[in-house]
Amino acid sequence: MDSIAFINPIITFLDSSKYFLLFIGSFFEGPIIMISSGFLWHLGVFDFVPMYIALFGGNFVADIIWYIIGYVGARPLVVKFGKFLKITPEVLEKIERKFAVYQSRVLIFTKLTLGFGFAVGILLFAGMIKVPFKKYGLINFICGLILTIVLIFIGYLFGNIYIIIPPIFKVIFLVGVVIFIILGIKKIKKYLASEKI
Repeated sequence: MDSIAFINPIITFLDSSKYFLLFIGSFFEGPIIMISSGFLWHLGVFDFVPMYIALFGGNFVADIIWYIIGYVGARPLVVKFGKFLKITPEVLEKIERKFAVYQSRVLIFTKLTLGFGFAVGILLFAGMIKVPFKKYGLINFICGLILTIVLIFIGYLFGNIYIIIPPIFKVIFLVGVVIFIILGIKKIKKYLASEKI
């Protein structure tokens, strides 16, 4: 009886704060939270509009914060410690010139592909080389709207499949999906790391 009395307020809090928690989760780990939210939306846990706004909002705010950090503090750190990563001032200048030419394409590609694990670095770098904030914000806003809806519907699709799977195989299906996503991301990262960009 005591344990039920203890758990009930927690359940009430989680239910009343679920969209705020989605916002926070999307801020820190957008893609996984978005896919999971789509799955839970299919199961009736979330309403679409507040869920979508919370997910998009958390992810967009994170993009802005990474830009500000890059704008304010990344350059001194790169200049000071870049030599340990073989980023000399000459290499930094070369990267900046390339980024200046292709910045819109790089930002769009990064946002729509989640940067394949390198997104935070690219967003920081955009701030560091002072990509115009209006352009940065607009690209991330539009691409964020698209990415959020795509990832939600991927999760929704998994929910669709999950419902028709016999109960005995549901856990196996969920574990398989998680393993597939993790291995897929690792494979893409390995491929990109081996490419000469």
